[in-house]
Amino acid sequence: MTITNEFLEELLAQEERLQFPRFDNETAIALGFSLIELGRQRGLSITVDIVRAGQQLFHAALPGTAADNDQWIIRKNNVVMRCGHSSFYMGRRAAFRGVSFHESMLLDPLAYAPHGGAFPIRVIGTGLVGTVTVSGLPQEEDHKLVVEALTAFLASFK
Repeated sequence: MTITNEFLEELLAQEERLQFPRFDNETAIALGFSLIELGRQRGLSITVDIVRAGQQLFHAALPGTAADNDQWIIRKNNVVMRCGHSSFYMGRRAAFRGVSFHESMLLDPLAYAPHGGAFPIRVIGTGLVGTVTVSGLPQEEDHKLVVEALTAFLASFK
């Protein structure tokens, strides 16, 4: 994958575009089930996690996943909550700049994973309130699945 300024700008545009008018427990559950259903339809081995304000509101793992996916989710979520951007964006930005994410941010690699799959949940007028995360696929595919699910979910969100 070639990383360009345009690619990074598109990742940021996704974050700007995919914001919620509100986000509560029921929203988290509905979004989580929509991601799980997408994974089932495609025969994917994924774990899905949704957190708001430090509270895990949804967590489910399809067959073929392992406890290791849960650890990746924690580390990806830490990146989003620390940096305010998707874990994929933060990792790709560091790669584009030719720097080590962990060294440049002075962060422990055992606690932070700048790999695709964790996406910020933003509420319009409020800002960052949590994360929606997928683990189990190559990082770009984890990210794309979250973006696809958010796009469809928000298009029908009332």
